[in-house]
Amino acid sequence: MNISRLRITLADKCLVDIGFKISSSLALVGQSGSGKSLTLKALIKMLPNSMECELEYDGVELVVGKSIGFVPQNPFTALSPLTKIRKQFFIDDVEVELLFDKVGLDTDLLDRFPPELSGGQLQRVVIAMALCSKPELLLLDEPTTALDPDTRILILELLESLSTEMDFKILFVTHDMNSAKSLCNEICVIKDGKVVESGNMNDILSFPKEEYTKRLIEANFANRDFRL
Repeated sequence: MNISRLRITLADKCLVDIGFKISSSLALVGQSGSGKSLTLKALIKMLPNSMECELEYDGVELVVGKSIGFVPQNPFTALSPLTKIRKQFFIDDVEVELLFDKVGLDTDLLDRFPPELSGGQLQRVVIAMALCSKPELLLLDEPTTALDPDTRILILELLESLSTEMDFKILFVTHDMNSAKSLCNEICVIKDGKVVESGNMNDILSFPKEEYTKRLIEANFANRDFRL
């Protein structure tokens, strides 16, 4: 999938003006305020009405719930706490149970309420929901932020395995370079709504060209070396 141009403006001020290609798994990385969240909101068509968006792309049709699946940052707020898990899916029970098997959940959890599940279990539920339509592209909005380190690793490994098994591409929006390296083959670094550096993940981590990228790497990988 190729996003040839994504331009977001507010009152004639340009907030984001970027382009990128998702070959298999791409991490969109930047500090808070860099424009990555606006980019994600534009792709799922959730920008405020006050903002104007110019989007040019080819490949997957950008329709959440059809060709695109979306996994939000916080699974605790993504589900109704007063509704059993089973009732929050809009596909038949057989399909739901198959998805639960794919994400490593016991089907007994379908008859529980969200507050009865752990954070890791809830994130797997949300991932299962995002995969209901068999999407070609999965958008991830920092889905491991609320999880402990061990659970974060398990979720990232699950996503990598599922992307291979179900053949979908990944766009992972995050500020966490460590998680980005674990899941994605490519990286696009943005600052102030502009792409400052992009390419192969290991190449960028080993030989960053921009000072901004170097600072991001140093902040995430203190005392670690990624030279090949």
